[in-house]
Amino acid sequence: MRTVNSVSVIATATNTVTAAIPVGNNPQGVAVTPDGSKVYVANAGTVSVIATATNTVTATIPVGTAWGIAVTPDGSKVYVTSFSSENVSVIATATNTVTATIPVPFPEGVAVTPDGSKVYVTSFVSNNVSVIATATNTVTATVPVGTAYGIAVTPDGSKVYVANSRSNNVSVIATATNTVTASIPVFDPSGIAVTPDGSKVYVANYDNNNVSVIATATNTVTATIPVAGGPSGIAVTPDGSKVYVAGVNSNNVSVIATASNTVTNTVSVGSFPNVFGLFIGPAPAAPVPTLSGWAMLLLAMGLALLGAKTLTTARS
Repeated sequence: MRTVNSVSVIATATNTVTAAIPVGNNPQGVAVTPDGSKVYVANAGTVSVIATATNTVTATIPVGTAWGIAVTPDGSKVYVTSFSSENVSVIATATNTVTATIPVPFPEGVAVTPDGSKVYVTSFVSNNVSVIATATNTVTATVPVGTAYGIAVTPDGSKVYVANSRSNNVSVIATATNTVTASIPVFDPSGIAVTPDGSKVYVANYDNNNVSVIATATNTVTATIPVAGGPSGIAVTPDGSKVYVAGVNSNNVSVIATASNTVTNTVSVGSFPNVFGLFIGPAPAAPVPTLSGWAMLLLAMGLALLGAKTLTTARS
């Protein structure tokens, strides 16, 4: 039987599941703190806080029906989208309490700029991206795009890539002006991730069962990689050598080697690993026996990369 409503831990050195951590109902997103000590999991009505040293839930924070989730680069705040409540909750990591709630129509994906000054939030229903200033926790701009879903920021913070699912394209937003500067044709994109060197963007195309590779220098698709059914969540390892893709219809994770853009491994996980979002952090300070290499956190609608181990969530 597959574990549901849980986070699976994958050792990326061996690409095997080593643990399963029970969380709340219908986990939808995941994010790792910059120091790698904690993982925040967005569930239906709550956010679970996992201590990575012990792989146990240490706190549960009431919110709306949580969806996307992201941690600021300094690790002080967590931004959580709630589609049904039409808002974004701000959690202080020091106390694990909600300190602000920002009205945003039907929010889903969320990403923070590398300098921590802005948060970009997608809205599938409103066909736009809201820009939140973290200093004031207010919406300062709204950028029209397509049916926005997944979102990722380049490492230099200059561009935001938005997967417009039913619009069948990827919008490129210049953060300096908050305007769309390019539109790249793909088919039914869901999750999206940028390589650490900023040279490539990997896009999970749900209905086409493949991943598009975009060169950021030209904003053109340079490769298409077949993967397991229903690719949704996607993440790149910090060294840029591998991409992990969650297949919601296949209950597994495809591992892509970026050097060849081919699938080199497939990892069986829990039910509906519909991973959403990308968040990268270092290994936890506490030692984790038998695990080595970089890891990723996959969740039903959420994905994160964490040093030394990989977590993936499953739901019923």
